[in-house]
Amino acid sequence: MALLLIGLVLFLGLHSVRIWGEPLRTKLIARLGEGPWKGLYSLISVAGFAAIVWGYGEARAQPSILYVLPAWTRYVTAALVLVALVLISAAYVPGNRIRAAVRHPMTLSVAFWALAHLIANGNVADVALFGGFLAWAAALYPTALRRDVRLGKAYVVAPGYAKDAIVIAAGVGSWAVLAFWLHVKMFGVIPLP
Repeated sequence: MALLLIGLVLFLGLHSVRIWGEPLRTKLIARLGEGPWKGLYSLISVAGFAAIVWGYGEARAQPSILYVLPAWTRYVTAALVLVALVLISAAYVPGNRIRAAVRHPMTLSVAFWALAHLIANGNVADVALFGGFLAWAAALYPTALRRDVRLGKAYVVAPGYAKDAIVIAAGVGSWAVLAFWLHVKMFGVIPLP
């Protein structure tokens, strides 16, 4: 469990620098240069992510159950993951209305994904992992919105609905592949029986 917590602190702490340390980030980029900053950021991110994966695997080997929710909540989980995958698709398709409406779809996607997995998993390791990501997303999202306002950032929407259709099709398609095939292959868990 300690390795999981160390990984979460490294990974989420570094990814929170825009929340708690914007002036520090600016100084480090000025001192190191943008390339070395990105290299250091990437190195620490990979180390944190590796510690999360390894530590989560170790912690799940000796589960300590905090709660078990009713079986019907798997459908709530599936719906939340569907929303998360549509949002993550919106993050990568420029000019779509979903991105323009929520402004930071990737951060919201993490929040929906984490909440979904907190509903589905009640072990201590699960609560640490998914609760950590949910807390991070909940803290980052309003900070990012305030930064947009401060910088006067505008999100352009492409004419027509083609971009929106691509976002929804990609999200629903990804969800179907994950729910009915990939999740069991990767994690040994069938989300929807």
